[in-house]
Amino acid sequence: MDIFEAIKKRRSIRKYKDKQVEEEKILKILESARLAPSAKNLQEWRFIVVRDKEKRKKLSEAARNQKFVEEAPVVIVCCAETDEYRMTCGQLSYPIDVAIAVEHMVLTAVEEGLGTCWIGAFYEDRVKEILNIPEEIKVVELLTLGYPDEEPPSRSRLSLEDIVKWENWGG
Repeated sequence: MDIFEAIKKRRSIRKYKDKQVEEEKILKILESARLAPSAKNLQEWRFIVVRDKEKRKKLSEAARNQKFVEEAPVVIVCCAETDEYRMTCGQLSYPIDVAIAVEHMVLTAVEEGLGTCWIGAFYEDRVKEILNIPEEIKVVELLTLGYPDEEPPSRSRLSLEDIVKWENWGG
């Protein structure tokens, strides 16, 4: 699949088929994250693959009772083991680097015929407790993964004219 086609095809999936995701597909998706770029090549991302139904149920509760988190056959908990490095621009690198790795996973999932949904609405302390994650590790995102049981329509996007400035902000 062409990368631009995968970008256009990607949707947030909140309804999954009751079908397990093959190990080789999960490994390919994780490998795509491993290959992502990161600031200073720190590679701070860490991933916990959760397939256990009871743990997924608890993660669903920690994610503000979003039922589809439990129903997805896989939840990838996207973390960072970080020294809180700030880039020259002043931004912490780990949330950006984890986001890049997650988007690599999302696009690879599309290519593999799978669906995903980024989850930012969760209580980090609960997720850490459920999965025995050390206090110093940051939980950045949850990513549901599975075979889609829906085909959401594309959502409207701003035009390029609305989001792009050429040469400077005001002109």
